[in-house]
Amino acid sequence: MSLTQQLEQELQSLVGFQGATPHVTRLADPGGLELEVSFLQVDAVGCSVEEIQLFVTTFQTLSMQQLEDWAKELCSRITYLLEHIGTLEIDDQNQQALIRSTPPAQLPTGTKYYEIILKSKSGGRFSLKRFSAVKGQPGRTPVPMQLTHEVLLKLVDDLVDSIP
Repeated sequence: MSLTQQLEQELQSLVGFQGATPHVTRLADPGGLELEVSFLQVDAVGCSVEEIQLFVTTFQTLSMQQLEDWAKELCSRITYLLEHIGTLEIDDQNQQALIRSTPPAQLPTGTKYYEIILKSKSGGRFSLKRFSAVKGQPGRTPVPMQLTHEVLLKLVDDLVDSIP
């Protein structure tokens, strides 16, 4: 059973969940992919998600070219979030790519943006979170992502289909 099919079943079983701490769903497929979604709330149509992670356990180490290709493919596929995303940095030393909203959402109090980190050390790893930064204050705060079930399932399909 694919990760998307497993996630769809999990979403149905979680309808009505709302907790002070996230419910972490861990799913795996026979091809060596492991998906982890941290749910804060799930209703019949959508969900509030703290973080989405995908581990590609079959990779030993991706080349930097493969990492760049993965980042480009993700940016071209994922066009349905609140902001467009684009690669900001390819870090050869840490073997990772940083992708963010381009541009971030501009609010009267500051900005909100998606951040994706792709890592190639010890297998491939994808991590997606959303952050808020308040004008005039240093730092940033993680904020929940509000996604419909349909968008979450499409996102997982696009993640899996973009793996080099």
